[in-house]
Amino acid sequence: MNIVASFKNIVNVVKIVDLRNKILFTIGIIVIYRIGAFIPAPGINFQAISALQFEAEQGGVLAFLRLFSGGALTQFAVFSLGIFPYITSSIMMQILGVVVPRIEQWQQQGAVGQRKITQWTRYIAIAIAIIQSTGFAFLFHNGGGGIVRTGIPDLLPIFTFERVMLVVLTLTAGTALLMWLGELVTQKGIGNGMSIIIFAAVVSDIPSQFSTIRTQAGWWWVTGVAVMYLALLVIIVFVEQGQRRIPVQFAKRVMGSKMTAGGSSYIPLKVNQSGVIPIIFASSMLYMPQLIAVALPSSGWGASIQRWMNDHLINTQDPIYLTLLGVLVVLFAYFYTAITFDPVKQADSIRRQGGFIPGVRPGPQTERYLGKILSRITLPGALFLAAVAIVPAVVLSQAFPYDPTNPTLGLFGFTGISILIAVGVSLETMKQIDSQLMMRNYEGFLN
Repeated sequence: MNIVASFKNIVNVVKIVDLRNKILFTIGIIVIYRIGAFIPAPGINFQAISALQFEAEQGGVLAFLRLFSGGALTQFAVFSLGIFPYITSSIMMQILGVVVPRIEQWQQQGAVGQRKITQWTRYIAIAIAIIQSTGFAFLFHNGGGGIVRTGIPDLLPIFTFERVMLVVLTLTAGTALLMWLGELVTQKGIGNGMSIIIFAAVVSDIPSQFSTIRTQAGWWWVTGVAVMYLALLVIIVFVEQGQRRIPVQFAKRVMGSKMTAGGSSYIPLKVNQSGVIPIIFASSMLYMPQLIAVALPSSGWGASIQRWMNDHLINTQDPIYLTLLGVLVVLFAYFYTAITFDPVKQADSIRRQGGFIPGVRPGPQTERYLGKILSRITLPGALFLAAVAIVPAVVLSQAFPYDPTNPTLGLFGFTGISILIAVGVSLETMKQIDSQLMMRNYEGFLN
C-alpha cells in the first residue's frame, strides 16, 4: 500500500465520528494511566525513590515488575502494581478451567459463563493485589528484603499499621482503577483495554532505552539497535499473521421443515498460538528462586546459592540464564497451547455441527489429526518466541557487557518481550480499526 493510500485511510478514520471518538477516548485513558504512574503513594520517602530506580535498572525482579508497571513501581506510585495482578488472575482462571469442573462449565455457557469468569477474575486480581502491595510495603521498608543487591533506603520510614494499610489500600485501589479503565476502553474505546494498558506500560520504556544507548555507546549503536527493532517488528508481524487453515466441510441438514445447504469453512491454527504468555511465564519462573533465596542463611551454603543466583540469574546476559529462558519458553508454549486449544473438544464441536475434515473420519481420528497438526505448528512458534526473548539480549550484550555497577543492564533484559507485546497489541487494534472501516465501506489499512 502506497503512502497516498495510507494517508487516505487516516483521513477516513478522522472522518468517521464514532471511530474518531473511540480512538480519542482510548488515548485519554492512556494519558490518565501515565499520569497515575507518577503520582506517589502516601507516606513515601522521596529520597529513596532514586535508589529504587537505580536498582530496577540493574535487572532482576524489580526490572521485570517495572516492565509491566510502566515504571510506576520505581516511583512507588498509585499504579505501582500495574495490571500484573489481573494478568496473573486471568492465567490462573485459564489453568483452573482445565481441572475445576465448575469453571469448565462456565466456559461452555457462552456470554453468561464469561461474565461469571470475568467476575471471579476480578476478585482473584484484587486478592493478589492486596498480597503484593502488602509484600512490597514490608520489602521496601526492609531495604528491599534481599531481592536487591545493595539495599535501598527505607521507603516507609513511618512504619505503623495505619500507614501500611493506607499504602496497601492505595496500591490495591490503583489496580482496581486500572481494571475499570481497561474495561472502559474495551466497551467504549478501540482494542482490548487490558492489552492497551500493557502496551502503554512496555512502550513507555523504549525512549529511555534509546537515550541510554546514545549516552553509553553513541549514535552508531542507536542506528544499529533501531534496525534490529525494525527487523524484529517485521519478523514478528510475519509470524503472528501466520496460520494453518484446516478445511471443514458441513453436510446438508434438515431443520424443521427446511433443509439447510452444506458449506465449507476452516479452523485457523496460529503458528504462535500462545502469544506472549510463555515468555511471561518463563521470566517469572526464573525469578522465583531469587525470592526463595532471601530466606536462606546469609553464610555457608546459603551464601553460595545466593552468589550463584547473582552471577547467573540476575544477569540477563549470562549463558545459563539465556539457556534456561529458551527451554522454559518452549515448554510453556506447548503447555499453554494445550490449555487454550483442546483437540477433543474441537473435534466434538465439529461433529455436533454436522461437519468433518475432508479425508479424516469424525471422532477419534479427527482428534488425533488436530493434535498432530497442533504439535507440528507449535514447535516453530515456540522456537520463534525463544528467539525473540534471547536474540535482543545477545545483540545488546555486545554494546553493554555485563557489569554489576552498570545501570543499563535492566533496561534491555526484556526488550524482546516489549517488542512482542507492542506488535501483538498493535496488530489486534489495527484489525479492529480495519473492521470498523470495512463496515462503513471504506478500505482498511491491512488490505
